[in-house]
Amino acid sequence: MSLFEKNDDRKAILAYLCVCIFWGSTYLAIRIGVSEFPPALFAGIRFLLAGSLIIGYAKLKGLEFPRSVVDLKKISFVGLLLLAGGNGLLVWVSQWVHSGTASLFVATMPLYMAILEMLLPNSKRLSLKGWTGLLIGFSGVILLVFANSGTEAINLKGIILLLCGPLLWAVGSIYSKSFKASGSLLANIGIQMLAGGLLLTLIGLSLGEAQGLSLTIKGIGTLIYLTLFGSIVGYSCYIYILQKWPAAKAGTYAYINPPVAVLLGTLVLNEPFTIQIILSSFIILTGVFLVQTSKFIEQSPSKES
Repeated sequence: MSLFEKNDDRKAILAYLCVCIFWGSTYLAIRIGVSEFPPALFAGIRFLLAGSLIIGYAKLKGLEFPRSVVDLKKISFVGLLLLAGGNGLLVWVSQWVHSGTASLFVATMPLYMAILEMLLPNSKRLSLKGWTGLLIGFSGVILLVFANSGTEAINLKGIILLLCGPLLWAVGSIYSKSFKASGSLLANIGIQMLAGGLLLTLIGLSLGEAQGLSLTIKGIGTLIYLTLFGSIVGYSCYIYILQKWPAAKAGTYAYINPPVAVLLGTLVLNEPFTIQIILSSFIILTGVFLVQTSKFIEQSPSKES
């Protein structure tokens, strides 16, 4: 192995650790942020700031932007599904759902992706291992709901929205793979953030959130943290490891985010940390792991008759 390859491996590992830590910590930052800012405006301003910074950097570096209106619309729609839909619902629910609990529900997103991919034409069938993972994962969600039913960690409204958020994220992720848009990857990510941020900001304004907007040091601090480390650094590191590692290996960050979120929520916000939460966490992540690995290891190519 050459010196350059060793340096690339070290950079990839460092980037992976950044994704695990920063994206795991965003649940805590969001939970704190919505206690200081109205939720829709909080999320909208975050993505408008991050998108503007990324677009400005792409312009400065002379990176290519989408060459057609059709591509621009498709890229923007991905941003609406992922950021305004998936992340927007997470931010909204974080007003009354504990950060660790929210992270465990979001970790079910790969399960939704597996189900949705099966519904697509000419898609691969899920193996027995994959179906087992689906059942285990959703049983973990059920256990998590019952474990928190008598606490303030979650309620029925939170459960519904937390199940819809990962679904929208999964739909957006699958849709993004259905086309090859022109423009550089960094510029396209900036456009996605601007689209999602704009919709969230408009929703916040239409709900009258501007009247309740007040600037505090804690609120501004979490907004800056999410903009820089959650959006810009986190996305950049994830893109980097996708270029260096197989997608299945890079995607294992999803197994580490919930433990980080649960630990931080317990240490900083005194959120509950019970044996039921530990058990449901293990069950959910085991189910996700089985589904993810089954798609890449046990799936056999279909044979033509």
